[in-house]
Amino acid sequence: MRRAWRAVVAAVAVGALVGGCGTAGGVDGDLTDDWAALPAPGPFTPAAEVCHEADFTETVTLAAYAPVDCAFPHRVETVHVGSFPSARPAPPPGGSTELRGAFTDCDTRVTGYVGDDWRAGRLRLSVALPTGPAWTAGSRWYRCDLSEVNTVEAGATVVARTGSLRDVLKSPSPLRLGCQQSRGGSTAGSLTLVPVECGTRHDAEFVGVWRAPDRPYPTRNADWAPLYDGCRTVLGRYVGVPDDPALKLRSAVVVRPPGTGRWRVGDRGVRCYLRLSDRTVTGSLKGAGPAGLPVRTR
Repeated sequence: MRRAWRAVVAAVAVGALVGGCGTAGGVDGDLTDDWAALPAPGPFTPAAEVCHEADFTETVTLAAYAPVDCAFPHRVETVHVGSFPSARPAPPPGGSTELRGAFTDCDTRVTGYVGDDWRAGRLRLSVALPTGPAWTAGSRWYRCDLSEVNTVEAGATVVARTGSLRDVLKSPSPLRLGCQQSRGGSTAGSLTLVPVECGTRHDAEFVGVWRAPDRPYPTRNADWAPLYDGCRTVLGRYVGVPDDPALKLRSAVVVRPPGTGRWRVGDRGVRCYLRLSDRTVTGSLKGAGPAGLPVRTR
């Protein structure tokens, strides 16, 4: 597939060369006096809205750069390519203001590209940078790369797919998160959520994304409290019940923040789920209101 992609470029170049030869139509046949000089080579910048067969890498070299049409099998889709200020002497490290700014830009661009917050689907956003030598040569880009994953729970792996992810969350999609069945232990850290059809019995459901403020990653119980409060607000809005103290008696909440590494580069989107501890349901609880999510009496 990669050879076919490059063959198209080669065919265009050959066509241009052949078109410049000959003496018909007043052309004198001298290839040296009518063509403008080629521009000086510049820093390599990758293209947007193309796909890649290889897995995501944090830095991209020109030698390894081999985009393919998204109709062919691929593991990464480049949604957008932005640029850093030219004055910085080296690529921004993880945790830097510049890299967090790049992630924020990519977050916004990708959300617009897929039609909803990308965290509402089985998707992973990553930011790729030039290598150190490429930066020295003048490259200042950052690449917003999107991949499909098999799960948004721990241990996710990238899925090879065909077709672009553009508008994939604008309408119902197998990629979109929905009803879940909880599995595993009694603590949040040991709990796993498994996607199921909403028509089957289940005890949990994805309700949306809460954007955490720019604070250190939560490590103590007190640090986690704002995440639970934020997800309860999202839950109340999704189901259509008051965001008041009684909400804790209607449903438990499961929070899934990004990992520490992703938090460090600027990801602040927390996936939020409701979880029923006293019953199972068949059907979504979106917009169900107080009757669909009553206050538990025991």
